[in-house]
Amino acid sequence: MRAVVRVVNRVLLGIVGLLLVAIGGSVLAVGLGAPAPSWWLHDGRHDVLLDEAERTRWRDEGWWWPVVIATLAVLVLLLLWWLIAVLRRRRLAEVFVDTGDGDDAVLRGRALETALAQEAGRPVGVEQAHVRLTGRRGIPRTRVHLLLEPHADPGTALDTLTTGALAHARESVGLTTLPAEVRLSAVKHRAERVS
Repeated sequence: MRAVVRVVNRVLLGIVGLLLVAIGGSVLAVGLGAPAPSWWLHDGRHDVLLDEAERTRWRDEGWWWPVVIATLAVLVLLLLWWLIAVLRRRRLAEVFVDTGDGDDAVLRGRALETALAQEAGRPVGVEQAHVRLTGRRGIPRTRVHLLLEPHADPGTALDTLTTGALAHARESVGLTTLPAEVRLSAVKHRAERVS
């Protein structure tokens, strides 16, 4: 979903930017006295953007206002979706911890990410571990990226992660489940010479 939002964001920003530059540049050029191109909507630099005939042209048609309102509503919904997708926090700032006495404590998300990454990076064969918490404060999810050394067994590394670091984090926070999305990749290394 994040990749889709990123692509939509870039495409929309590019289209809006190009339209604004083209329209704004054209208006500025005509306003400064450049001759208007043949496709230009207006006659010259003193012409108004919308004259009275253009503003009232479709007002008496029965289909006009429902189409305008529906188009504007769809545009507002799309822009709200875009704004929410861009502003939404990708990282979980804090996690609720059940203390057992009926109260909840709050654990900083970065602290849990750091602890998980340190424990996940300890086993032999794991070069580095990156952890990111997502989800909601009461129901966190993890995204783990393990960078494995060339000789490491991916199955063993995944098993060690699930039974070790993820299990310890789940137990220490007091969660029944801690869903994880794990991505494994290998360290780039030079080919070894065989003789």
